[in-house]
Amino acid sequence: MMRILPAPAQFHYLWEVSSGDVPVGSTVRTFGRLSSYDPARSEAVLSAHHSVAQHKLCLNTQFVEPFPAQLGSYYLALGELDSSDEAPLVLCARLLTCIEGVDLSLLQNAVEEQRRYFEQREAAQANN
Repeated sequence: MMRILPAPAQFHYLWEVSSGDVPVGSTVRTFGRLSSYDPARSEAVLSAHHSVAQHKLCLNTQFVEPFPAQLGSYYLALGELDSSDEAPLVLCARLLTCIEGVDLSLLQNAVEEQRRYFEQREAAQANN
């Protein structure tokens, strides 16, 4: 019997995901401040400021429950993007970790460095 693993997750900022820059069905990693959580509905909302706008992303938390929600703390979420006609974009979380205390500027630097590495690797493969 062959098992099919989920696709590896690419890191996207919350504002990239919430603005529709990331296609539905993608496996993503993102982070933001936990602004609400409803355990009865298995729904949470991550939020982040970028430029002058407040961005929000709804999470389906049924695969990570129960978890000790700390409203106002930063969380890293990994999962697949889903959308339906009547519902906004939702991240079906399969990992949700509190990252309170993490230096977010260093995390953003790491994301940018990883993106540069992947771009260089793809360029080198295209030249071969």
